Amino acid sequence: MSRPMEEDTTKNEEEEFNTGPLSVLMMSVKNNTQVLINCRNNKKLLGRVRAFDRHCNMVLENVREMWTEVPKTGKGKKKALPVNKDRFIMFMYSTREMLFKPPTALHLICSKYCIYE
Repeated sequence: MSRPMEEDTTKNEEEEFNTGPLSVLMMSVKNNTQVLINCRNNKKLLGRVRAFDRHCNMVLENVREMWTEVPKTGKGKKKALPVNKDRFIMFMYSTREMLFKPPTALHLICSKYCIYE
């Protein structure tokens, strides 16, 4: 008797993935397009999503990690200008702890969705 309810839940999740806030990740998986992710440590990840779940755990590939650093200077010297830095990561597993400072509205919304391909 639990079969029809499981099917309804699966249909609801699929509909939410196609229209909800995680539809961007769903389209990235299907179309093999890049997404830009802002992390909580002020770093940005530009890469292709291979898989994700409703908790915003993601498997990414061909990731370019970008951030800005301000070089330290000695006493009495002028402040140094910020320097943009980046690095390439072939495969990466990203967790929601990297992305969100709990609790946030997006964190609560993301906990409803799940997809793997």
